[in-house]
Amino acid sequence: MSKQYFLANPNFSEARNPEVVEKIVSVVRDREGVTLVKVEPEGQFNRTVVTLVGEWRPLLESLVDLTAKCVELIDMRKHTGTHPRMGAMDVIPMFPFKNTTIEDCVVFCKELGQAIFDKTAMPIFYTTWAASREERKKLPFVRKGQFEGLRDLLKAAKNDPARADEYDLRKPDLSTDGLLSESSGGLVIAPMEEIPAFFNVFLDTEDLEIAKTIANSIRAAGGGFSTVTAIGIKFEGQSGTVVSMNVMDCSKTPIYRPFELVKSEAARYGVRVTGSELVGIVRLDFMINCFEHMLQLKGFKKEHIIETHLM
Repeated sequence: MSKQYFLANPNFSEARNPEVVEKIVSVVRDREGVTLVKVEPEGQFNRTVVTLVGEWRPLLESLVDLTAKCVELIDMRKHTGTHPRMGAMDVIPMFPFKNTTIEDCVVFCKELGQAIFDKTAMPIFYTTWAASREERKKLPFVRKGQFEGLRDLLKAAKNDPARADEYDLRKPDLSTDGLLSESSGGLVIAPMEEIPAFFNVFLDTEDLEIAKTIANSIRAAGGGFSTVTAIGIKFEGQSGTVVSMNVMDCSKTPIYRPFELVKSEAARYGVRVTGSELVGIVRLDFMINCFEHMLQLKGFKKEHIIETHLM
């Protein structure tokens, strides 16, 4: 039987202390059956994005150990950063990669969540394809309020009969007491069909409200793209502001489309786009799509790129 591979993008809530980041990441270095593709600490977010590809069992065990190290070394009561977060290991997006399906990915995620809970007692939330309720299929809803807000909401609503429905809707899928951990918060596990593009667009304005307005305009709720989530943020110590987005399905929304919309919306305010940044990995086909569009190429094929003949 062909080996099954998944891709994981664990995001943990530390980036400003290089020693702590290395202690966490070292847990998954040189693991047989797992490839550590990329480690990207984002200081302004105070969050590190890791990319792993591996076989079912080795990858699952690596993610359990990685989360356990986060629980050991990260205290959410002391954490600050510009990116929404609610846990030491905050979210683990999982993707079918080779000889696997989204259904396999859901099974993997349920097994992963149980294994992490058994080892660390960290509260677990399932979203997207593994969500227990329709309302919990969207990550922003599950993480609404972030660590502090959700922690306090669960404490207040747990034993209040008038808030029973609200509590049931927001409580962890796995937990010891129906609350967040006081130190490590809660972990969201999200099986996804397509590998998203994590994309930042930089603006030459210090007005954060402009960045937030533009971010809203490219989301579905603001009349934008159904496959894009976005926030407007300010990176500390860096000039300008940022529209930070997740393009969840680049086959339906090519990366250049939200980029062009940000440029167009920014121009309304006399604001210039100064550049962009990809965070994590992206499929080659999606970058070729942008290449074709920007250069208006005719009849271009992936085989025209010499390196594809070595893959």
